[in-house]
Amino acid sequence: MSATSAIRTGPPTRNLIDRMGLPRPLVWGFVGLLLFMIGDGVESGYIAPYLAGNGAGNETNAAVIISVYGLVVTIGSWLSGAFSDVWGPRRVMIIGAVTWGVMEVLFLAVAIPSHNFVLILVIYGIRGIGYPFFAYGFLVWILAGSPANRLGSAVGWFYFAFTGGLPTLGSLLASGTQPIIGEYLTLWISLILVALGAVVTLVGIRKARGGQRLAAPSVTTGRSMINSIAIAFTSPRVGIGCLIRIVNTAPQFGLFVFFPTVFATDLHFGTAGWLRLVFVLGAANIFANLFFGVLSDKLGWHRTLRWAGCIGSAVSVLCFYFLPQVVGDRYWVSVLCAAFFGVTLAGFTPISVLMSLMAPGQKGNSIAVLNLGAGAATFVGPLVVAIFLAPLGAAGVTIIFAAMYVAAGIAVRWLRVPEESAKVVAEGLSLQDLADNPDLVTGNRTTATPEQLK
Repeated sequence: MSATSAIRTGPPTRNLIDRMGLPRPLVWGFVGLLLFMIGDGVESGYIAPYLAGNGAGNETNAAVIISVYGLVVTIGSWLSGAFSDVWGPRRVMIIGAVTWGVMEVLFLAVAIPSHNFVLILVIYGIRGIGYPFFAYGFLVWILAGSPANRLGSAVGWFYFAFTGGLPTLGSLLASGTQPIIGEYLTLWISLILVALGAVVTLVGIRKARGGQRLAAPSVTTGRSMINSIAIAFTSPRVGIGCLIRIVNTAPQFGLFVFFPTVFATDLHFGTAGWLRLVFVLGAANIFANLFFGVLSDKLGWHRTLRWAGCIGSAVSVLCFYFLPQVVGDRYWVSVLCAAFFGVTLAGFTPISVLMSLMAPGQKGNSIAVLNLGAGAATFVGPLVVAIFLAPLGAAGVTIIFAAMYVAAGIAVRWLRVPEESAKVVAEGLSLQDLADNPDLVTGNRTTATPEQLK
């Protein structure tokens, strides 16, 4: 560094991207992720009946295919974090994009025309590896390479792009193309969008920090996979974070089991009325993810998670069931309650930040545990309904879900960030800076500033 370049005339200029909370080196990654997830979400609104009429044979077989796909997605979500540690997020994302593209071509050009149930099951199931490797690999990259004191904003943008594409804009695109070109050609459009999103991301962020191997040289792939499970027990804080992540969406999946009957039949809003509520919930959640991501960097990650996420969701889930019961056929009340629930669910956004900071040396493994929690939520919620709906009724199950949120809010107190992560946050460095230069953090401050690391 020259003498003149070392002179600082003032704080670095903050452009619009900075003010929006986007990490500049990764900005094209968010654009590409949105395109990728739109492509992945195109089929979400009609894939089950399409499979039933094009090779699966019936709705039961279609459900089996989708269940296998969901299981593979859950496994892929876990492995994406474990592999990112040892292979690097960039390589994991490439594997995800290539797997998605190749399997989709085989699905559309070979499996569907063959009307072979087993072939469709295998090819569509393997494709389930694709989006979690790509999306969650990028999440690990974000958590590794973004300034630690602005991780909430960065993660908020990640979920904005993720949920904006799957299923919201993806389903919206399909609703426009399906009547014109049909379901089959619409699926080919999804392939084009996924490929475009992958190229935009991988080319646009190829020089950004955090895309390479994150684990120590001595850590093997097998060891990383073991660590991605063991960390939940060797670091209890990470295990508690996993449980909080389960509570985040388990009630949502549980409500979707019996709420259609409550709103469509009991309250006489019909299936269309219930589906509109689902859309409102999702749309509110998309923008709230971004809002709470940015807010949490200023208000505090623990405070946002506890009050906006856990306690807020406890209140909103009670409102979602009980208020419509009180007011009867006033549909607008149900709309407001659905939006309220969607907003408070986004209050859990900081859990991703805290999980990465609680184990700075195992960022990928922490996210692997987080993703396991996300997958587990898909069956924990319905399981609670299956056990308690008959003896306690819909009101009783709703109260149980609210109690789960309260318990999660209490558990937030144990999500403490270790000293080295706290110092990195205080200095505005990234976790990758700490991994590359373990001696940066000494005493009460770091030995280098973020500007000196550029």
